[in-house]
Amino acid sequence: MQWSDRIGRRVKLRDLHILLAVAKTGSMIRAADGLAISQPVISKTISDLEHALGVRLLDRTAQGVEPTAYGRAFINCGTVVFDELRRGVQAIEFLSDPTFGDLRIGGAAPWIDEMIPAVIARLADRYLLIESQVTESNTPTLCGLLRERRLDLAIGRTSFAFGEDLVSEALFEDHMFVVAGMSNRWSRRRKIDLAVLMDEPWVMPEADNLIWPLIEEGFRTAGLNPPAPQVVSNSMAIRTRLVETGRFLTILPGSTLHFGARRLRMKVLPVTLPIQAQPVQVVTLRNRTPNPIAKLFIDEMRVFTTPFTTPGGGRRSRVTVTG
Repeated sequence: MQWSDRIGRRVKLRDLHILLAVAKTGSMIRAADGLAISQPVISKTISDLEHALGVRLLDRTAQGVEPTAYGRAFINCGTVVFDELRRGVQAIEFLSDPTFGDLRIGGAAPWIDEMIPAVIARLADRYLLIESQVTESNTPTLCGLLRERRLDLAIGRTSFAFGEDLVSEALFEDHMFVVAGMSNRWSRRRKIDLAVLMDEPWVMPEADNLIWPLIEEGFRTAGLNPPAPQVVSNSMAIRTRLVETGRFLTILPGSTLHFGARRLRMKVLPVTLPIQAQPVQVVTLRNRTPNPIAKLFIDEMRVFTTPFTTPGGGRRSRVTVTG
């Protein structure tokens, strides 16, 4: 049977929309309620789709329905179809009014606190009708959301390969620094040996944090075991606030210190910690119709991060926070 006879004339966008709703809710009843149509219409649509494709798309269970392997493949196709339609509408809207559009951004913790909000604010000053949705998570999770087409772009730092289906562009190299609060006794020293700080109270990220292996390697390269932290948290807010009390030490990216210089009350300590700088990258999905608003955001981010791409960018002289 020809494609146009089997699929082209028998599968409609409305059918795909209904299938996606059923798969998302896991129930024909909930999908019917959400779409404001009757359950018999839902059932007939799914049955007609299965007949047209010649395979079972959903397994019926006591708990509801779940996609079969065929169903998951077709749902992935439907997700791409609606995402591309959304991109096409965005392009048309942008051509008619470049101040209008929406953007879904993903970011890891260090850049959610300072850098990403600053770039959004800069764009908002010029494009009043751009709507932004920001998701915070670790880089592997953000890459998964990109593949699911739930994000337009992600900002992260990682040492692993993103995958052939993703495209990454390095924005700048981010160095790591030992920092203390302004009232901490070490903040007044001009030179400090890392070894003397081992018994100080530290606040560190959790062991599953992507930056922890780099921190651990840095101490071991210096001939030391990593200090036993008094507080462990993946929350950037927790770590910075505790450091600002003057009691704790921690390790922060230079970008966090640079972009938060007006707010953070802490100081980079004059101590050598041999941690290799990691590239901060913007990641997008390969072979996906570009979101014109995403291009605006990435261009603005390149301008905003210029201090870290010029010679000497990201060094201690550029990230020292004086409060």
